[in-house]
Amino acid sequence: ANLTRAFLTGANLDRADLTEANMYKANLTETNLYRADLIRANLIRADLASANLTEANLISANLDWAHLTEANLTSANLDWADLFKAVLSGTNLRNASLIKASLIMTNLEMSDLSGCSIYGISVWDLNIESAIQSNLVISKPGEPIITVDNLEVAQFIYLLLNNERIRHVIDTITSKVVLILGSFAETRKQILDAIRGELRKRDYLPILFDFTKLSSRDTVETISTLAHMARFVIADLTNAKSILQELQRIVPSLPSLPVKPLLLESDYEPGMIDHFKNYKTFLAIHRYTDNDSLIASLGKKVIEPAEAKRQELNTKI
Repeated sequence: ANLTRAFLTGANLDRADLTEANMYKANLTETNLYRADLIRANLIRADLASANLTEANLISANLDWAHLTEANLTSANLDWADLFKAVLSGTNLRNASLIKASLIMTNLEMSDLSGCSIYGISVWDLNIESAIQSNLVISKPGEPIITVDNLEVAQFIYLLLNNERIRHVIDTITSKVVLILGSFAETRKQILDAIRGELRKRDYLPILFDFTKLSSRDTVETISTLAHMARFVIADLTNAKSILQELQRIVPSLPSLPVKPLLLESDYEPGMIDHFKNYKTFLAIHRYTDNDSLIASLGKKVIEPAEAKRQELNTKI
């Protein structure tokens, strides 16, 4: 379809098939494009301000110089999309997929990027002032989930995971990274999210690792790399037996990395814990009764002991 400079303000294009449509400079302000197919569409300089693009399919769409101010792109698929100099200020991109998308000189001021999948994204010269960037997924689809809280940091973390030389350089840099290990099972993820939120408030950079999938060699290597970057590790052992295998790799090999284990009061202490207690970096288990009690005590019972141990270990070095 050739919709060049078309005037479609407020139109209802719910679930419309606009695959490869030419919508150059089209006026689509406040248009309803819910679940519309815009695969490979030409939306260069199109005006999509306040448009509803919830769950829209924009794979490989060209959105160069497009205006999407305050548009709703919740759960939209923007994989391989080109957003050169696009304006997405105040745009809702929660849980959108931006895998291998190109964001060069893109304006994301005050936008909400929470939960976006951004593996392979190209990011240069962004305006991300006041943007919400929490829980950005940097891992490949189908792999254990790794989340970070900043687009630039996301690229950096992924580069560190896949470039050994850069990992060696970062060893000398004081980091704010805190690695959180725990189960992403529905009953347990809530507490991990709460821990992450509290760490953010204290100016740390929390990284979560999903242990719902079986451990593999690649998983172990990833955990080891993240641990090398971390200031300390918080490991919730509740219903997460696979974490013990990862700690077996981390604790003996990183003599300057404090590990603070957590355990729900009603849960049994794993037998392997006795082995870890032989290492000075493995701190006493902090038991908690519920989510609220853990968050209330996180500063004094978890963060402060971990920081104290880190300082002690660095002083000895």
